[in-house]
Parts: sequence; C-alpha cells; structure tokens
Amino acid sequence: MARRCVDAAPPTVHGLAVARLLAAYQFTVWGVPRGTAVFDSATLAVAELAANAVLHGRVPGRDFELVLVYDDGGGVLRVEVADTHPAHPVPSPAAAGAEPECGEEERGRGLLLVEAVADRWGVRERCGPGKTVWAEYVLKAVPGGFPGPFDPVEL
Repeated sequence: MARRCVDAAPPTVHGLAVARLLAAYQFTVWGVPRGTAVFDSATLAVAELAANAVLHGRVPGRDFELVLVYDDGGGVLRVEVADTHPAHPVPSPAAAGAEPECGEEERGRGLLLVEAVADRWGVRERCGPGKTVWAEYVLKAVPGGFPGPFDPVEL
C-alpha cells in the first residue's frame, strides 16, 4: 500500500524549515526510525531539494510543493519537490572540488549530496509550469533488527 503526504510551502527560509520538519515527522509516523541511514538520507534530500526550490526555482507568488510517498509493499520511500521555474537542475561537478574563496558561500553541492545518498534520483516535467526533482530510497525489512525495521538495500 502506498501512503502519500502532500504539502505546499512558500519559497522562503521558513517554508524550507517546515518542509524538512514535516518530512522528518511523516517518516517517523510511517515507521522509518530516526537515526537510520534511510531516515537521515531522505531528510537530507528534502532539505537540499527544498533549498534548491527556494534559491533557484523561486517564481514570485508561487509556492513549492513537497510530496512524500511511502510504498511499504514495494519497499520504496520517495521524496519529490516541485517548483514552477522552468530551468532543470543538474549537479555541478565543478562545485564538488572547488573551494570557495574567502567570503564566498558554498553553493552547488546540493544535488551532488542527493545523488550520493539516494538510490535513484531524477527530474521530470510537472503538469503545468516547472519541474519536479525526486529521490528514492529502497528499503528492506530486517526482522528484529536494530535500530529499526528498515535499512537501505545495496544496489
């Protein structure tokens, strides 16, 4: 059975914080234990994708959308962040090795982080203007395992 949580948030720092807190809460409700690799990785992905929507995908007057899907039958946790900006993001390999100059902010590493912690990720067109960036985590049951019932599956 697939469970779904959908929320819209303003493209602000407050909206970004709400998206991350909502995701952490919802993962816990679905039984994905805090402190596991899946919980931490999926929460990180929500934070990075929401930050990209706020920083790069912002269109005045338009919220970004957070969609969380947990398919316990298929063993997949999926996070999606959609915004109405038409530009598609790509990871910046140059940003991975580049050291920021004094006073410069570190930027351009969010999608590299998502790529590193997700089993799969991608970008797709959305109905209407903009795009959806998504990341998936494959889960497997661990009978009586600690710290919780879910650990990532090696691909």
